[in-house]
Amino acid sequence: MLRFIKILIPILFLASCGLKPSIEDPKLSDRVFSLEEFFDGETVAHGQFQDVLGNVSLRFLVNIKGSWDGSDLVLVEDFTYEDGYEEQRIWTLTKIGENGWAGSAEGVIGTAEGKTNGDMFYWAYTIDLPTPNGKRRVSFKDYMWMLSDTRVLNKAYMSKWGIPLGEVTIIFEKE
Repeated sequence: MLRFIKILIPILFLASCGLKPSIEDPKLSDRVFSLEEFFDGETVAHGQFQDVLGNVSLRFLVNIKGSWDGSDLVLVEDFTYEDGYEEQRIWTLTKIGENGWAGSAEGVIGTAEGKTNGDMFYWAYTIDLPTPNGKRRVSFKDYMWMLSDTRVLNKAYMSKWGIPLGEVTIIFEKE
């Protein structure tokens, strides 16, 4: 068993490093993803979590109310999970320069950092997520692609201590 673990850990580490998109990847469209335009107003999102083996263990709906004041984008996210559990997260994102973003929300450790490039947005942060047994500190690397004026695809990679835990896939739809 120990030998198996010694082999599995490096494989998982390498997979977590090399199999993700990059903000520098070639763009598939000429769209420019403007977070402040897309998320200003009401948006609905449907998502699910899959563990590293591909098992779907969580599905959710998020109703988002966004407001942009010229420098800060505030997102009030109301989550409803399939089991009936509800949660609210309020993000404050501050635009830094032309393409940079910094953000905070309750439970986020330090400052979330992101940037846009063409039709894509990259967002990274560490957060204490509520669980039935308390809180679990995990890191996210989110990649969002603007598919149309009303739809954004989000793929988030979740890890703990650099070890992959799973992926979250979300579709945002502008109402």
